[in-house]
Order: sequence, then structure tokens, then C-alpha cells
Amino acid sequence: MTTTDVSGVCDDRFAGLRALFAKNIDAGDELGGSLVVDVGGAPLVDIWGGWADRQRTRPWQRDTLTNVWSCTKTVTALAALLLIERGLLDIDAQVARYWPEFAAAGKEDVRVRHVLSHTSGVPAWEQPITIEDVYDTQGAAARLAAQAPWWTPGTASGYHVLNYGHLVGELIRRVDGRTLGRFVAEEITGPLGADFHIGLPDSEADRVADVVPPQGASLDPSAPDPDHIRLRTFTGPLVGPRESLTPEWRRAEVGAANGQGNARSLARIQSVVACGGAVDGVRLLSPETIALIFRPQSDGPDLVLGAHLRFGIGYGLPSPSVPYIPQGRVCFWPGFGGSIVVADTERRTTISYVMNKMGAGLLGSDRTIAYVNEVYAALN
Repeated sequence: MTTTDVSGVCDDRFAGLRALFAKNIDAGDELGGSLVVDVGGAPLVDIWGGWADRQRTRPWQRDTLTNVWSCTKTVTALAALLLIERGLLDIDAQVARYWPEFAAAGKEDVRVRHVLSHTSGVPAWEQPITIEDVYDTQGAAARLAAQAPWWTPGTASGYHVLNYGHLVGELIRRVDGRTLGRFVAEEITGPLGADFHIGLPDSEADRVADVVPPQGASLDPSAPDPDHIRLRTFTGPLVGPRESLTPEWRRAEVGAANGQGNARSLARIQSVVACGGAVDGVRLLSPETIALIFRPQSDGPDLVLGAHLRFGIGYGLPSPSVPYIPQGRVCFWPGFGGSIVVADTERRTTISYVMNKMGAGLLGSDRTIAYVNEVYAALN
């Protein structure tokens, strides 16, 4: 068996990470992907390898993109933090201050921080709802504004699987006037030079590596009864890997789940958090705004995922369900199938992993865990 050609740069300290990545590609555990470890704004690891397609006819290139699923939420959250930084959005204000229609059906006291931390009580759409309805971003946001909360807002988290970007994005549109995708492009990815898209132009579609669903595993919406919050969330609407293969999905602005990027672009964006708000002279946030991320909003069993999670403002925080994320001033979030981005403010380090062959697990696959553990072993 020949050793996989892994391209890019890798500091000697992380030789074990590179070897593990190559081993997983050789073994078929990986199809294609990319890994980045950024320290202080400089990438000490920026590697990629494998294949962009299931048939293994297109090598994964430096600029290959793929669907990063819920890692998109970290970019959406960062966009909201920019408006908080500028004094245009107050995390403790009622959502209805900016979006009056949202006060309907008992949601008048839902706060901006509830929306950003998955505690709003509105984790999905009421039925009937189709994926085509979700693509109508403003129409879908209006549906959310009209419905009642499924639990008392602020009392628990219930992961906002598919609608996080509709809620946060509509707040951004009401405050700023731009859609989420345009705001991210003009205020985050443009200034940082990050190749990441919420709403992919058709001109970039040839660079996308289709995701490959995990064998024998998928999001399991099973629940004790039809009214259970988990079942209602995962079926409102039910979306799986197949949807991500369509042009309609890629063009839409689904700020919870359809970001197209790679490990380099995700790490570049979130290094702003790890490095105190500025990277290469581009300052997006102050240390005071970054501190908001680490203000706990929930700490307990999530009503949708079932796991014991801790959410701050816009990001997950270390919790019992993710023992591979170290304690400390660290924030993160994974995507369906195993992609992840971690921002460690104590080490000024950002870790990102993006792949096309999805693994099992809602909070990182076995590969995700092994890569993050390898990075921390090298750092320590």
C-alpha cells in the first residue's frame, strides 16, 4: 500500500497529526479533507489530501470546498458579535426590539442571547414545512416569528439544528439591512481573505466536494412521542446529506448548516476569537466582546440532542459530553459528520478539520476526537 500524498505545510511538532491524517486516508476512513492548526494567527499546520469525489477521480486541492454543516453556526454567531461590538445589537435586549413581529405567541420576552445560545424555545419550524420553504429565508423567518415557543425561553437549551441562521440572520438584517450571507462576505470573509460562503455563487460550484453520508448512521429523530421536542426539531423539516448535493441548497443562505468552506477558511475566521479579536491587523472584536462568548447561558441536558451541553453566546463551551475539548477558555462547535472548529483563547490556537466522508456521532466523529487529541498532545 502506498502512502497517501498529503500536501501543505506542517510544523515538525505536528508530524503525528499529519501521519494520522495520511493513515486514515490510506485506510479509507477518510476520503478527502483538510486540517489546520493556527497559533497566534499563523498556520503551523495547513494540510489537505485525499479525494474530492467518491469515484476518486478528483484530488482534494488546496482550494477545495465542502459543506461544513453546523460549523457554519460559528460564522453566523461571529457576524452577530460584530453588531454587538458596534453597539447595534444588545444581547440582553428583547428580540422584538429589533424584530417586532417576533413578539407574537408569547415570545415577547425572548432575548437576543437566547437566540444566540439555543435557548429561545424556537428550535425548528412547526409543521408543515419543506426544505424549499427553508430556502425562502425571509419567509421562513416570518414563520418562526409567528409560532409559539416549545418551552419557557431561557430555561434550557434545545439545539437549533436548521433554523439558527434564520433567527440570527433576520436579527442581522433588521439591524444592518444586509442578508446574513452578504454581511459575512463583506464584513468577515472579505477583510480576512477567508474562502467561506453562506450562499455559494454558481461560479464556485466546481470546487465543491460532495459529502458522503456515514454508513449505517444518520441523525436519529426517534423520541418517546410525536410531540417530543427532539422529534419535532429533526422533522421540522427532516434534512440529510442528500439535500446538500443540490444547487438549491448551496445557493441558499442556511446560516445553520450550509456553509461551504475548508479547514483553512474556518480557522482563519475563528482565529479572530482565539487571538483576542484581531488577526494580521484586521480587528473585528474587542476582548470585551469576546468575553461574552464565555458567559454561560445553559448547562445541562439539551432538549434536542439529549447530551449534557454548555452554551455560551454563539458557541459551545467545554462540557461532559465533549471530553476531548479541554477545560478552560475554549469555545467550539462541530458539524454533522465530524467537521469542527475550536478556538482556544488561552493558547491563542485555532483547530479546524473539514472532510467529505462523514462519520457517525453528533458531537464529533472518532476521527474528529483523534485529531483534536493529537493537536493538544503536541501543544502540551
